[in-house]
Amino acid sequence: IKFDEGDPRDPQNFSYARKWAITLTGCVFSGITAASASSYSISYESMMHDLNCTQLQATIGLSLYVVGFGIVPLVSSSFSEETGRRPLYIVSSVLFMLAEVMNALAPNIQTVIVSRMLQGVFGSTGASLVGGCIADIWQPHERGLPMSLFAFSALFSFGLGSVFGGLIVANPHLGWRWVQWMHAIISGVYVLDVILVMSETRSSIVLTRIAKDTRKMTGDPRYRSRAEINKPSMLSLIKTSCTRPLYLLLTEPIVQSFSIWVGFTWGVVYCLLESVTSEFQSVYNFSISETGFAFLCLRKVIFIGSIIGLMVNIYQDTLYKKYFPTKGQEARLYMACIAAIVLPISMFIYGWTASPHIPWIVPLIALTAFMAGVFVIFQVAFLYLADCYGPYASSAQAGQSLARNTMGMVFPLFTQQMFAGMTYKWGLTLWALLSLVMAPIPWVLVFFGSKIRSHSKVSRKILEAEEQQLDGEKTVVPSPTEERSMQV
Repeated sequence: IKFDEGDPRDPQNFSYARKWAITLTGCVFSGITAASASSYSISYESMMHDLNCTQLQATIGLSLYVVGFGIVPLVSSSFSEETGRRPLYIVSSVLFMLAEVMNALAPNIQTVIVSRMLQGVFGSTGASLVGGCIADIWQPHERGLPMSLFAFSALFSFGLGSVFGGLIVANPHLGWRWVQWMHAIISGVYVLDVILVMSETRSSIVLTRIAKDTRKMTGDPRYRSRAEINKPSMLSLIKTSCTRPLYLLLTEPIVQSFSIWVGFTWGVVYCLLESVTSEFQSVYNFSISETGFAFLCLRKVIFIGSIIGLMVNIYQDTLYKKYFPTKGQEARLYMACIAAIVLPISMFIYGWTASPHIPWIVPLIALTAFMAGVFVIFQVAFLYLADCYGPYASSAQAGQSLARNTMGMVFPLFTQQMFAGMTYKWGLTLWALLSLVMAPIPWVLVFFGSKIRSHSKVSRKILEAEEQQLDGEKTVVPSPTEERSMQV
């Protein structure tokens, strides 16, 4: 059983309206989970007062949320490639909403910590499935804007969540519980959206269902989809689902390089969110009201940087369409090469202009440039990995997500000690130097990426599948036998 040419059941032949509905539904989930992370951290003080807990205990809730985002996609992303995207979306969104209700009703900090861990477990779907869904339904030359919106929804909502969380907590009649209740209400509405709008986008799953219906209607057991031929046992399926992201992370140079680069940058972002307000207060001797104003400016920096990054990525999409015939997948990386230069320069400027003799708006401008660069490489990481690993985009992105969220969890643990020992200026200089060391990554891939991929066993299998598609074979997902050969 395979798709005929132009078959409307083929996810890549969905109408544009249906594709955008699925894309935006996935982006909303990504935005909700990002906002949940930042709005939680802004409500520490209210929570500490209400539950009589320490800041360290409250911070554990944030760390476990990040841990869930790093580890769970190792299983969920690959499992969705075997069982389908839609069931996992529905189950995860429902359980994520219930975990938020649990948080809002928590009688003590221990319940909060458990609920936050569960939110990370179920909310991680927003980070692990969206990129795969976009790769399922959009052709490579069409993915630029959908992936840009995916990255925009994550970063923009990260700042937006803290702003709205701060407004709610500032009201003496509300507090931290209402932050969680608002999230639960929004998540409840989203559950309805997923049930009504989200369709199955994994072509192998759609073909398997068609084959089952055909066997039932005809009574002929010979009808099979390619994914059903030599189908592995459930134990083998679980093993493959759990190990494929780690396999790609440990063996694929492209996944490794982007994981290190994006992970380091993401760790710096978390550190800056933890330390910028304190830095401005100590350097410029801000009063409490001025510190609050600086905090709001920091959140606006995230907004502005995200918008600039979105515009840059839209321009990058035009470059991709222009140079893809000659550069292939590496045509995705032109603006990432520019961002690789902007990141260390902006960190140098930020570190060396945070002085009482220089207006505080100057380091904030540098910080805005830094956030725009972060947005660019965040989006390019998803797009480039989706292009290079096609059917296994979710697994490749799950490996990258593990590295990114691990660094996002670890970096804040030593931020204050590092700045206390080195000062802000030299601590930021160290980060800028490390960022400078990583700057050649996209440049190397632009010139040698295709050669690197030619030596990859996974990339060769995907290339063979794409060649079969060009010859008229519409089923582009390798069979389980081929998949097992990738695990050798």
